[in-house]
Amino acid sequence: MIRTLLKGKLHMARVTQAELWYDGSCAIDGELVRLAGLREFEQIDIYNVDNGERFSTYVILAEAGSRTISMNGAAARKVQVGDRVIIAAYGQFDEAEADKHKPKLVYLGEGNQIERTTNTIPVQVA
Repeated sequence: MIRTLLKGKLHMARVTQAELWYDGSCAIDGELVRLAGLREFEQIDIYNVDNGERFSTYVILAEAGSRTISMNGAAARKVQVGDRVIIAAYGQFDEAEADKHKPKLVYLGEGNQIERTTNTIPVQVA
């Protein structure tokens, strides 16, 4: 059986730009791309925490260290600059790979500064 698991995510990133007339994509600071285990041109899902929009696009690189999160093309209509988003990528794993898999989770604060990285999410308490 093949399972689809979370591979990496940027949690609570702030949208810094929305460029309607740029090639459709999401430009992400190259350092954040690397830390989350993403790749240029990889498909990503974006979950807008502020308005509930959920959509897919792909990664393009923004200058490393810039802390840029830019929604481009049609994606620019799904956000406002300043919105908080979760950017997630998934991978497909066989059972043996799934048993060993650890996602790369990057938690961001103000100005898209890195607050922490981890590969686990605590159990949700009722």
